[in-house]
Amino acid sequence: MKKSNILITLFLFIGLTFGCNKRNEITFSNNSINNFVWKAMNSWYNWQPNVPALADTKDDNTNDYTAYLDGFSTPEDLFNSLLFDAGNTDRFSWFIEDYVAQQKQFQGISLSFGFRLQGVPINTSGDIILYVRFVSNNSPAFDAGIKRGDIINAIDGVVLNETNYNNTVSKLSNDTVTLSFVTENKGTLTAIGDKTITAVEVSDNPVYLTKVFDNINGGKVGYLVYNGFRSSYNDELNAAFADLKAAGVNELILDLRLNGGGSVATSSYLASMIDANAGTDKFADLKFNNKHSNENSTYNFQNTQKDYDATGAKTGEEAINRLSNINRLYVLTSHSTASASEMIINGLKPYIPVKLIGTTTYGKNVGSITLYDSPGSDYTSQSSANANHKNAMQPIVFQIFNKLGKSDYTQGFTPDIEVKEYEFWNAILPFGDENEVVLKAALDDIRGLSTKTISKYKSATPLKVLPLESKFDKEMYITNEFLN
Repeated sequence: MKKSNILITLFLFIGLTFGCNKRNEITFSNNSINNFVWKAMNSWYNWQPNVPALADTKDDNTNDYTAYLDGFSTPEDLFNSLLFDAGNTDRFSWFIEDYVAQQKQFQGISLSFGFRLQGVPINTSGDIILYVRFVSNNSPAFDAGIKRGDIINAIDGVVLNETNYNNTVSKLSNDTVTLSFVTENKGTLTAIGDKTITAVEVSDNPVYLTKVFDNINGGKVGYLVYNGFRSSYNDELNAAFADLKAAGVNELILDLRLNGGGSVATSSYLASMIDANAGTDKFADLKFNNKHSNENSTYNFQNTQKDYDATGAKTGEEAINRLSNINRLYVLTSHSTASASEMIINGLKPYIPVKLIGTTTYGKNVGSITLYDSPGSDYTSQSSANANHKNAMQPIVFQIFNKLGKSDYTQGFTPDIEVKEYEFWNAILPFGDENEVVLKAALDDIRGLSTKTISKYKSATPLKVLPLESKFDKEMYITNEFLN
């Protein structure tokens, strides 16, 4: 493994607001941070040769370069102008407002209601509902008795429809919200009451559920709901596989429907847990731009793992509980399945059959490093960052390949069996229920009752619930222990 003072992540875009009281302070501060933005992007950005404004000669003339930097009112504007084919080729790079908040969310700590919702139009009259996809334990939603499968038709008294949907769901970004719950019967919604919840800081354990199904086609099937590759929960993940190993499972269903990614190292640990027969062979390669080809890294399957606390401090090492009886892997997927989750799929495909059930994954085969305003470290050191602000950047700087050199999933992985959970919006069952529609499709396939598509309300279309999308929901990071 290679070592360097770098933190690598895959994330969604986040905005930056910046301001000072005096005009001369605005000019000086913006110019200083703009210089950091340009220099760091020129050094690390994956598509630097494809962006004329990032040419190495851009800063040769000091006056012209300063005038160029002064042409942008905020560092965010400059950053956005430097992205290659923004929104298409590069739909991942983003500017960070507060890197301290980012680091907390790496470990699943954030201000939250503690649930995830999915919007669905339910008829031709324009009515829309939100169903609850997931509730974090010990969160405001959990404490209010909200459960997976609950149906919401109004927020702060406003009933959801096609006309007001975007404005109404934006209320979910408020600190406190009142939700109206309903039941459905033959197309009719019946009100059952309101619940008011207030966001608090939630620490979410991604190892949500481990279960064993006995006598499925004569064998034992392990089932794991895993919602994020968070290194501070490496020990909990390994403990879950200790249970699966002790139970003697010979099939494994890995539920990654809510897993947007996380630690690359944890991804390699999970892959190692799934397939002991891979030995210590190659799991994945990371390749950087030509200026940083010395940072190219290989991640192998492993027999031991490192454990960390929520601050990122190493707490110990332990033997990985590796399954040796799994000849194929079932992965339950959705559009929320991204980055490190897709790395599991791509990295294991050269070793064992991987069967996907659900909907097409997100399609994220590239990664980014956290760049700080610390020019002396080539912008990679947080400890020497400019203490006057907490802005940083998350530009794409590397691409991921498996053992066979495959990295062709920018449009996501297509499921072998398509099951659109949102089409069953009025019959969503708890995770681990044998009749839960996506899990049941996997169990039925093991039973030999396979099908290509499972559907119900074919006209249903999923709608985004943007205020509930985590700022760092689709991520991939590598700590400095794993690079030279």
